[in-house]
Amino acid sequence: MRKLSVFLSIGFAHRSSKFRSSNNHHNALCFYSNICPSPSKNHGLLAHYRSLVEQGKLQHDPYQEKVATELENLLGRLEQYEKDMEEYHEKLAQWEDNRESRRRKLLMEEAEAKQQGAFKPINKSRNIFQRWMSRKPEDVEEGVGKWVSYLNREKKLDSQVGRRPAAPPAPKGLYLYGNVGSGKTMIMDMFYKASEGIVKHRRRFHFHEAMLKINEHMHKIWKSQMEQKSLQSSISGWVMNLPFDSKVKEWVAAEERYKQEVHMKNILLDVADKFLVNQADRRRGASILCFDEIQTVDVFAIVALSGILSRLLSTGTVLVATSNRAPTDLNQDGMQKEIFQKLLKKLEEHCETVLIGSEVDYRRLIAQRSIDQVHYIWPLNSNIKREFEDIWNKVSKQAGGSIISRTIPVMFGRTLEVPESCNGVARFNFEYLCGRPLGAADYIAVAKNYHTVFISDIPIMSMRIRDKARRFITLIDELYNHHCCLYCSAETSVEDLFQGTAEGTLFDLESFQFETEIEGTKLRRDVLAEGNVSSGGAPSGITTMLSGQEEMFAFRRAVSRLIEMQTPLYVEAVQHVHPYFDSLHNESEKYGVN
Repeated sequence: MRKLSVFLSIGFAHRSSKFRSSNNHHNALCFYSNICPSPSKNHGLLAHYRSLVEQGKLQHDPYQEKVATELENLLGRLEQYEKDMEEYHEKLAQWEDNRESRRRKLLMEEAEAKQQGAFKPINKSRNIFQRWMSRKPEDVEEGVGKWVSYLNREKKLDSQVGRRPAAPPAPKGLYLYGNVGSGKTMIMDMFYKASEGIVKHRRRFHFHEAMLKINEHMHKIWKSQMEQKSLQSSISGWVMNLPFDSKVKEWVAAEERYKQEVHMKNILLDVADKFLVNQADRRRGASILCFDEIQTVDVFAIVALSGILSRLLSTGTVLVATSNRAPTDLNQDGMQKEIFQKLLKKLEEHCETVLIGSEVDYRRLIAQRSIDQVHYIWPLNSNIKREFEDIWNKVSKQAGGSIISRTIPVMFGRTLEVPESCNGVARFNFEYLCGRPLGAADYIAVAKNYHTVFISDIPIMSMRIRDKARRFITLIDELYNHHCCLYCSAETSVEDLFQGTAEGTLFDLESFQFETEIEGTKLRRDVLAEGNVSSGGAPSGITTMLSGQEEMFAFRRAVSRLIEMQTPLYVEAVQHVHPYFDSLHNESEKYGVN
């Protein structure tokens, strides 16, 4: 309740006059669709975009207007598609139930025949394949026997129940690409918000978060396969009650295990089926995946995205994605060409590719029209350090509570110690967050738990600390994605932070750090060819894959975001969109606070 009273009485720390925005926001781009009213059915996405332009919250951009038009058309098609998919999933659920019921009946017929020792004799007049397929299980090698009986059973099911119902054709999604700061994510987020109430199953992922979710699902599946707990618990109950002797029951249990093992062999299909829908619920209706910043800078990204997206698109999910590159340019280093070509084919089949071709970085435009940019201060002299300390004292005092050390949970069962924090505000130095082997999972945990983050002593990025630079870029990505307020003290200006030194240019290694359950495990790293992530430097054998163009995208994006995160428009939005305040609002509703 103390946290609630602090929030409700004094609001957010940045309401003081020093941090108020100027009224002169004309022609500045609003990136926060949560602040702007959502498009209604009577006020479509395109009309909403044009209204924001007229209000001066957006600067008109013909590329953005074209995309808004395309996405409004897609929303119109989704209303009917949602109804079609609801009917389809009802038919699919009925088909799955019928097939499972009939499969068990076939299995019981085989078990009864085995109990009576009455398996049908082989008809020698049939060809070799037919004779092989009808051999007794005890006459063949164990693994082959299960495979043969499984195929025989599936063939019978196809003839008795029929094949899987065909899904209705999905409307084509959109793949948006263009320069840093051109408005791709803003337009996609406007679409995502507008789809609420039209499509039931909707998810939005940034690249880092998606890769971590894939890792998490894969890890859980591999773990369950090793322990075999889920298989045993799902089989033992009904098998033990069958009216057969113990040997026949063991045979039935083995057949059931084999069926589940077959379904789990392609692990990415299983992950994809759980990617958008709660595992406890059966899917009904259409599904939308909004995917921000698709990248394929390593082997894992190519293999995982190809498997997951191909499965989702094949089963009717509508994809709206953003990237800095056109689909054909995603894999310029030629990794896993065959798998990548399959991904390209799926994207071309299910998405329209649209260029947002503006050369304007609208984040910089916001900054040029804003005042009081005091969130990023430099250089690192005594005056700046004193000013940074004063800001921390003021913000932490307004947040209320005592400054304490706290441990927060991280994905994969890990934790992270936060040295100084109070009521959603935390302070770190650069070395603590970027000088250690931390990754996107750690930075997501920080971003979710703290609406305001202070980072001190940020150095100029050079080849000598390229691993730290990569971590810093990933950190900025996650703080930005979760809409955190960021205060920085740095050695130089934002513009000069990634210029490098005489030691050489920097590599973009941001996608190689996805930590698993225990430091050093090989859950993800097995698929990184011969490269290994460690705290001792860059991954060996991988840096040669990275192009100078990829570096430029990463650094330009980081600079663009750092500039935007200083602006009053961004800061004022924090209390509206950061998850920390969602939890406070939920608490206030629980206790009846208006």
